[in-house]
Amino acid sequence: WKQYFHPFSVGDLIIKPTWEEYTDEMKDHLVINIDPGTAFGTGSHETTQLVIRQLQKYCKKGDKVLDVGCGSGILSVVAIMLGAESALGTDLDPNAIIATKENAEVNKIENGRIEVIEGNIIDDKAVQDKAGYECYDIVCANILADVLEPLSEEITRHMKHGAIFMTSGIIDMKEEEVVNKFRENPELEIL
Repeated sequence: WKQYFHPFSVGDLIIKPTWEEYTDEMKDHLVINIDPGTAFGTGSHETTQLVIRQLQKYCKKGDKVLDVGCGSGILSVVAIMLGAESALGTDLDPNAIIATKENAEVNKIENGRIEVIEGNIIDDKAVQDKAGYECYDIVCANILADVLEPLSEEITRHMKHGAIFMTSGIIDMKEEEVVNKFRENPELEIL
């Protein structure tokens, strides 16, 4: 798969595999180095790019970001590179935890600015408590509809008042179902 993964741009960012060299075309861009390992998230998938574009639009200096289903950590890394103060990633896959830590390191992100927790924030009280409550300015979840639906009931407990929840990964035939589930939560406004 590495032979097919080459640098590409998303808005003003360039996503570059760690094994590719820097080029002159990259010098005027913010470059995100990514090696997904065996975790999900090269940044090339349309759903990931959608969330990256939303981060470019809404993420501001000092934000605290929660990345649910962090995979390779690409969304956490992008958020920090765009000025977020910190990011917390959660994932069920231990390989995602490793990949996120490695991608934070390869992008020279200071120790502690990206934290990761292995576990399920939807129903694991220990993960919920460790993540904290009412403390995130932005929550990202580029995950499947079947995970987003139960997440809709939990996620607002972790968001500050006025926070933004960015989600993607929903196939067309599940869109209405997910939107209706999120509409059930009076603390969320769908834009």
